[in-house]
Order: sequence, then structure tokens, then C-alpha cells
Amino acid sequence: MNHRRKGRKLNRNASHRLALFRNLSRSLITHETIKTTTPKAKELRPFIEKLITMAKKAALITEQADGTADEGEKKRLQTRALHLRRQAMAWLGPTHGTGIYDKKNEPAEDRTTNTVLKKLFNVLGPRFKDRPGGYTRVLKLHERRLGDAGEQAIIEFLKAGEVKVKQKGAPAPAPQAPALA
Repeated sequence: MNHRRKGRKLNRNASHRLALFRNLSRSLITHETIKTTTPKAKELRPFIEKLITMAKKAALITEQADGTADEGEKKRLQTRALHLRRQAMAWLGPTHGTGIYDKKNEPAEDRTTNTVLKKLFNVLGPRFKDRPGGYTRVLKLHERRLGDAGEQAIIEFLKAGEVKVKQKGAPAPAPQAPALA
């Protein structure tokens, strides 16, 4: 039986797996879409969605702190937002030198001040603050990877205001067999 054994090991030990997810999540935050193998993309999804949830909560708390007039309450809310930022920093690992790049792989503005953590909390968190979850999409690609023929997929963030496509409805009922006389 295979009870209570969730997640794929991806032929890596725990520290290598964590480093892989940190690296993939930094790339996903930077470029907002990456191409990788299907199992890696499916395992990256919960990791990155928890980071986005932290950023979303921090954006909501910051918005709430801006609306309050009480200084003590404002300080308490800012401390909670800071705590979420530090938790995300612990998940992402050292972010020194992880600049933000544009579509042409050139550093966006000043590389020293724009980091992955700042983009996570200043851009992605506010983008998804009204969304209850499901911030990413995994699209399987038809072509296989050259070399080992591994299945490939694209994992990307949803755009602002975008909704996932739902099923059109219940399928039509099967026709009834004619009654025998």
C-alpha cells in the first residue's frame, strides 16, 4: 500500500529537491513562465502557490493597515506583513543576486534593488489578492525533450483578472436502449 506518501522524489534527496524548487520558483517569479518537465512542474505548483498565498496575505494586511487610523493597530499589522515576508524569504533561500529580468534576458531597471522577493510581494501578491487560489497553470507540451525524451510542460502564472476555463457542463445522457417486447 502507498498510504500517506505524497509527492514525487524526482530522484533527488531532500536538500537537492528543496534547492531545485527554490531555483525553479525564482525563475518562475522572474519570467512568469518557464518550461520544464511535467513531474517537476506538477510538484512546483504547491510550492509556488504557498509563496503566492503569503504575498497575497501580506498585500491584504498592508491594505488593511493603510486603512486604519490607530497607530498601535497599524504597527501590529505591519509586523504581521513583515513576518510573512520573512517566511517567504526563508522558503526562497538566499535571494542575493537574484535580479529581475525582462523578456530579452536583460536586467530590469536597477538589478541591485529589484529582487525576486520584491517582485513576489509588490507585483504578484497584489495581482492575486482577490483570487481564492489556483495562481498557476501547467500546460503539457506535445514535443519530448531531446536526449531522454522526457515529457515537457510549461508552468505559468495566470494574468490579472484571468479565470481558468471550466467545463461546459454535464455531458448529455446516454440514449436508452429500446425495450424488447
